[in-house]
Amino acid sequence: MCGIGGFCNFHQDYTLQPELYYDTLSHIHQILSHRGPDAHGTWLAPHVGFSHARLSIIDLKGGQQPMFRIVNGHPYSIIYNGELYNTHELRQELISCGHSFETNSDTEVILVCYLEYGADFVTRLNGIFAIAIWDDVTKRLILYRDRSGIKPLFYSLQKDEIFFASEIKGILACPGIKAQIDRQGLNEIFSIGPARTSGCGIFQGIHELLPGNFAIYDENGFHQHCYWKLESHPHEDSYSTTVEKTTALVLDAIHRQMVSDVPICTFLSGGIDSSLVSAVCASELKKKGARLSTFSFDFVGNTENFKANSFQSSQDRPYVEQMVSFLHSDHHFLECSTVEQANYLKQSVDAHDLPAMADVDSSLLFFCSKVRHSHKVTLTGECADEIFGGYPWFHKEECFHADTFPWTMDLKPRQILLKDEFLEYLNMEEYVSARYEESVSETPRLESDSPQEKRRREISWLNQRWFMQTLLNRMDRTSMFSGLEARVPFADHRILEYVWNVPWEMKAKNGVTKALLRECGRDYLPNEIRHRRKSPYPKTYDTGYETLLADRIRDILIDSSSPILPFLDLKKVEQFLATPSDYGKPWYGQLMAGPQLLAYLWQINYWMKKYKITIV
Repeated sequence: MCGIGGFCNFHQDYTLQPELYYDTLSHIHQILSHRGPDAHGTWLAPHVGFSHARLSIIDLKGGQQPMFRIVNGHPYSIIYNGELYNTHELRQELISCGHSFETNSDTEVILVCYLEYGADFVTRLNGIFAIAIWDDVTKRLILYRDRSGIKPLFYSLQKDEIFFASEIKGILACPGIKAQIDRQGLNEIFSIGPARTSGCGIFQGIHELLPGNFAIYDENGFHQHCYWKLESHPHEDSYSTTVEKTTALVLDAIHRQMVSDVPICTFLSGGIDSSLVSAVCASELKKKGARLSTFSFDFVGNTENFKANSFQSSQDRPYVEQMVSFLHSDHHFLECSTVEQANYLKQSVDAHDLPAMADVDSSLLFFCSKVRHSHKVTLTGECADEIFGGYPWFHKEECFHADTFPWTMDLKPRQILLKDEFLEYLNMEEYVSARYEESVSETPRLESDSPQEKRRREISWLNQRWFMQTLLNRMDRTSMFSGLEARVPFADHRILEYVWNVPWEMKAKNGVTKALLRECGRDYLPNEIRHRRKSPYPKTYDTGYETLLADRIRDILIDSSSPILPFLDLKKVEQFLATPSDYGKPWYGQLMAGPQLLAYLWQINYWMKKYKITIV
């Protein structure tokens, strides 16, 4: 896993000022070095420059980037962030076509695949990736992003030049790029955040390449192409066949994503998703005489402070202990303190270049930094809820019929601390409604769907298009900030394609949430784990955390230079700080309630100050 960045301009020869542009490439590398601390490389040609920061996972000695192939005197160059899970099959296929290889790296397989099949080669890849390829024959730069959007890739078009990078900070490091936001950007932060509209980079002029897309930049300009999207088809398999096929896809995805030249570990919460991934990994490693390392996360004091609610009905630890005993794994119980959770809010913004999921994000960032002391690669259970229908809004009537995003049913909690004139300027309701309607209209539909199944499909689409992207962004930034590669087997595009068309009565057979996935785990998990009620990522229930946040917000209020002050109604904020928060009524997702609103506002203020953001 790595960090990539670069630029391209057909009206300028970079080699006439090599020191200037190599300095820019080096700066990009330094800024993205957390994504790849093991090695770096830069390359400059007349019209293109590449920068690469490497995290060595596969072919530790032979996978240096940028990587080149010279064909008839013309260089083809690649920089790549990701992992390819069908490397072996593609390598054999390309060898049969007459190609040879100098390394064991997947990077070389990708480049040779491009040489053999052209720009559409990406449809042959099974993996997570952000790729940049320079084709010196056709004089074009091609950018690729994986189907599920697991690996990020941002870009900015500035007159005749394009800049791109794995993270926004890599683009902001380039000359002439300014940290500006307009009304749309403010709405993304205050009305939509911590989610983002697909393709939106928040900063004016910065965009994210859409999942399942590639873009060609040549003398004719910038053109984006969709190479993959979900499609709706009638599901003709019986329930038993559906279980069999889904199980096979899940097992194959996990097996493929275990490929690594360094030891792997898993995140284990005691829920069905992470437990199934861990069980398969433990079984495979046991065959090789190895033992799986597992990690669970919790907060200091939660044993005493935990209060069950409709979103979190139980704590993880008893179930984790049961799974550890079942797997015989080398387990590590990690805990985050109140102070660490609050302090890491800063690093969370540093990792995202944006306000994020408050302490839901900062705590995972802390945990990943601890895991990285011993491991470079982890497998997680992310995305199963979006794909198999695990969230409460798949089931609750008020969510099912809501004409808005089901994880943000009510905008009032977002508005309660903001000035009336700022709310009038944002017009939150209109903005959110427009984004919602755009997304729903893109739902892949099936003519034969009943009205209820049609709505199920819409909610599934919204989840995969929005909520899953937020969590994938979270997983990528929190892990890669410490040079840890997090893999998500459930986001394998073959699972997405198949399960998308499985009717709800099979996904939730007999009204059981995620019944299909639970059935897939029948031969791999204890029944107590298979039937455990969903419990989301843990959060702290220490009221001292809210007190700490309130103090930090008050520090912002008394500092006249705080950039968030023009948006806040100070009287409303003071009143809010004096009132105990409701931990059971989130304003985003399942976890972000009163304390997280304070943390999010703190992140916005820090973000605006650090990036010296101007409003345009």
